[in-house]
Amino acid sequence: MPYRSTEKTRQKKDAKRTAMMQTALQVFADKGYHAATVRDIVKEAGVAIGTFYFYFPDKETLFVYLFDETADFLVQTIAQAINGKQTLPRQVASGVQSYVNIALYEPAVVHLMLVGGIGAVPSLHTKRAAFRESLVNLWQRPLDTALDQEQIPEQNTRRMSEAVAGACDEVILNLLNSPGAEDEAAGAVRDLTFFILRGLGYREEEKSESS
Repeated sequence: MPYRSTEKTRQKKDAKRTAMMQTALQVFADKGYHAATVRDIVKEAGVAIGTFYFYFPDKETLFVYLFDETADFLVQTIAQAINGKQTLPRQVASGVQSYVNIALYEPAVVHLMLVGGIGAVPSLHTKRAAFRESLVNLWQRPLDTALDQEQIPEQNTRRMSEAVAGACDEVILNLLNSPGAEDEAAGAVRDLTFFILRGLGYREEEKSESS
């Protein structure tokens, strides 16, 4: 009779794999892709090196898998924040706040997406491009709606969405490198939201005054 793992055994394996991946995320963020080693990961995770190779054939495979998982988490979280609001100012503020929250409470996630592995893992090139495209798309949807409702002047919403995504990345990367990140977070959200709306030419107040 062939051996079949029990549900309890599978849960233990899944928990060990998840814990190892969470540890790897932090190790990559702290040391960078090249400097981080498999031994660093298993040491921090408190598992045998054989356990690592049971789940992943090498460091690059693990890194790419982490990138995929992290990209999905970040995009879905920001998208939910944007989609949960009805007006453009609230959508922008909510999306920016969501991104800043991730940076504050899961800095390794943002570091992996924006810094980790750049130029170091060739197989990430296509995946990184897809991640950037997802970020641009989630910002373009509310901009298209605002354009249809004449809340912003005629413009190329694709290009503006690229600009919004880039501005968010730049501000958040600098926020991560600041020793007073938590104290500066609220101001960063406010200033970035204002910058985005002003750049888009949002004009709800003008419409209200003229009506």
